[in-house]
Amino acid sequence: MRAWRGLVLAAMGWLAAGAAQAGGNLRIGLASDPDQLDPARGVSYDGRIVFAALCDKLVDIDGKLNLVPQLATGWAWSDDRLTLTLRLREGVLFQDGEKLTAEAVRINLDRYRTAAESQRKSELKPIAAVEVVDPLTVRIRLSAPYAPLVAVLADRAGMMISPKNIAQMGAELGSHPICAGPFRFTQRVAQDRIVLDRFAGYWNAGAVSVDRITYLPMPDSTVRLVNLRTGQLDLLSGLAASDAAAVRRDPKLRLLVAPSIAYQTMLFNLGNGVLGRSKFATEPRVREAFELSIDRRLINQVAFEGTQVPSNQTEAPGSTYWNSAYPVPERNLGTARAMLKSLGLSKVPVQLVVGNSPAAQQTAELIQSMAGEAGFEVQIQSMEANAAVAATQRGDFNAYIGIWSGRPDPDGNVAIWLASDGFLNWGKYSNKEFDALLAKARSITDVTERQSLYRDIAEIYLQDRPMMVLYHQNWLFAHSDKLSGFVPVPDGLIRPQGIQIKE
Repeated sequence: MRAWRGLVLAAMGWLAAGAAQAGGNLRIGLASDPDQLDPARGVSYDGRIVFAALCDKLVDIDGKLNLVPQLATGWAWSDDRLTLTLRLREGVLFQDGEKLTAEAVRINLDRYRTAAESQRKSELKPIAAVEVVDPLTVRIRLSAPYAPLVAVLADRAGMMISPKNIAQMGAELGSHPICAGPFRFTQRVAQDRIVLDRFAGYWNAGAVSVDRITYLPMPDSTVRLVNLRTGQLDLLSGLAASDAAAVRRDPKLRLLVAPSIAYQTMLFNLGNGVLGRSKFATEPRVREAFELSIDRRLINQVAFEGTQVPSNQTEAPGSTYWNSAYPVPERNLGTARAMLKSLGLSKVPVQLVVGNSPAAQQTAELIQSMAGEAGFEVQIQSMEANAAVAATQRGDFNAYIGIWSGRPDPDGNVAIWLASDGFLNWGKYSNKEFDALLAKARSITDVTERQSLYRDIAEIYLQDRPMMVLYHQNWLFAHSDKLSGFVPVPDGLIRPQGIQIKE
């Protein structure tokens, strides 16, 4: 057995030197109403923001994307990479007073990988068995080496729910989840608010200061900023780039700009329902013409004040697993028109589904205008975020603009959208060679070998065009000068540990 990793908690600004003085209601403005508050079912970024306070994970990431302990204090791989053993933190309680044990971890992981309602199945597919070694040690056996597993346990699949909660609520768990995080669920009013209250039995209680967190969904970024200025919010995510200068000028507000691993993408429907049988779906050259009609850099300047990074791959330009042989393509309207003409097409309808935020709407309108010059008739369907996801899952789209908040392992940035069993593969893309390369990359830990494989993986999807990455994001947060202690992490989540509010 290799040496234990992660036995010392990395310095993330979480652990207070002593107990922080409690008090205050932290009010956070979200860009959308989160989806199901069940880690087995959730798929939204804003849902992950709520989970950051509600549900601790077995593993977390720090500001440099290192995997660090949370509910597990350490982990070790067997020499053949087919067994991962985790040691759990002693004294952890669920919010119903039950203890976190290895048996509880087994129940959670088995639910995530087998339950009918679970969206985590593809992430945990290589797990053959989860075994209890002793009350605080759990062993995960794999059917094949799976390098991304620890990173997977740093997301929803590593969030631990009380076994009693699972037994009582089943598929309806999202209406009242009970986790092992710093705040417990109190109330949810759809489209209005989610309220969490401080859990006194939290294992790291000394790092938690505020008594209550209220999440307020406000799709309009201008409305969020107005509420921050008038004292109705303390912190907001998804600040519009056009508002950054105004926040800088306001002495009562603070602006935080943080690099991220998140990206904005346009997923294409290649086989989901009637629209998955259109010419746009069946002919890659049509989608190539569509991409050539789009100017990513202009979208970045007009819609985002140049704050984002134009991109065309699931890994950021210049990063470890980026394929430099395929730089971000420039707009070429003449070639786009010629390609459609060579295919005997003059007008190509495209049903574009987007969330109802101003930034998403503006991006869609720019794409509509640009693509229209090439011969694409883009019809924008702007919806509330959860309604947009539902329409996409049904196949009621040709293209869908969505955000992926990013994962530290490259598998987590591409497989979820494009693997045949990916939980966000709503476009039903399927390529056996692509799936085989993903499987091979998951079985290898050597970075140089994985770089070669992920470059091959990028080459396939860039040629097949099942989706079109638009840009990688910089996170923009704004908060009141009464708030202190918030430290952004590249995944864009708002971790409450360390945050304080002056009354």
